[in-house]
Amino acid sequence: MINHQAAQMMARLRSGQLKPEKMITIGGRPVLATNPYRPATGHSRAYSIQLALAFAAIYLVWGSTYLAIRYAVETIPPLVAAGIRHSIAGGILLAWAWVRGFRPTRAHWISGFVLGALFFLIGHGTLHWAEQYVGSGLTALLIATEPMFILVLGWSMGQQKISRLSALGLGLGVLGVALLTGAELTVKGSSLLALLAVLTGSFAWSAGVAISPRLKLPTDALGRTALPTICGAVTLLAAAGLTGEFHTTHWASISFKSVLGLAYLIVFGSLVAFTSYTWLLQRCPPALVATHTYANPVVAVFLGWLLASEPLTLRVVLASGAILAAIVLIRKGERTTKTPASVPQPVEVQTEECA
Repeated sequence: MINHQAAQMMARLRSGQLKPEKMITIGGRPVLATNPYRPATGHSRAYSIQLALAFAAIYLVWGSTYLAIRYAVETIPPLVAAGIRHSIAGGILLAWAWVRGFRPTRAHWISGFVLGALFFLIGHGTLHWAEQYVGSGLTALLIATEPMFILVLGWSMGQQKISRLSALGLGLGVLGVALLTGAELTVKGSSLLALLAVLTGSFAWSAGVAISPRLKLPTDALGRTALPTICGAVTLLAAAGLTGEFHTTHWASISFKSVLGLAYLIVFGSLVAFTSYTWLLQRCPPALVATHTYANPVVAVFLGWLLASEPLTLRVVLASGAILAAIVLIRKGERTTKTPASVPQPVEVQTEECA
């Protein structure tokens, strides 16, 4: 029946009775739509739900990982903790992709190690190390520089145009995060080296986002997530060995709280959130995906109020409003920005799907 309808449609197209209007996307796939054609609501709703769940993962789950990292590095050295976290998560993802038929090529492995080093060795390695010395609120403020790095790097590479709305949204977002965590600068002591480490990690992660369209990454979504994760784990464990962290790890003294924190990071921070993050990068503008850095501090504060009886002040409410407004402005700004057609794009990038 379906084949018969398709044959009739092709016959009408050839005869000129129906004329193609434009290419549209349904579920992330290009489809030739005729004038009377309308996308099926079921597909649209399903895709909207997927987008909502993916953004919820990078907004809510990653917002809670600051506390989990703090618990994990209390009794586990930071590079060891990050290396174990991504080894287990990356191993599970790669095994799953392998069973499904994924076979990485040499070019895939090279690209995986490049992204793995940027995302995990530098990005997460410095973050895990810095959380021994820097308060989580201040860390969130510094990580909020990621969208600015992405816009600047994307603009310098010809991948991104900075619209006025995007610039306004970024400024408002930084203001909101500053309002939210400004007290951390005076309340909690911090190491200058740790602050620089967090900024370095933020820049490295942004660089990975900016260059990923130019790398030969797998088209398989699961493999695309697994390779950088497992490659990053290898670099982290190698760095832990070179810095002597394995020799200083007192395995018998690791607390149950650190074990729980590490388990949460593996399951939710890596498997759930990073998979969602990679999936979103294939379908949404990088600067839009990076707005999770604005929402994460809000989540951290509300979790502190809910679980640790931390005060919910007017300052927090105002900052949350500014951050949410920033996300809206950036989304609208991205709709008005077009990427030059000559620039290589990520596999199956469908920017309009996020509109």
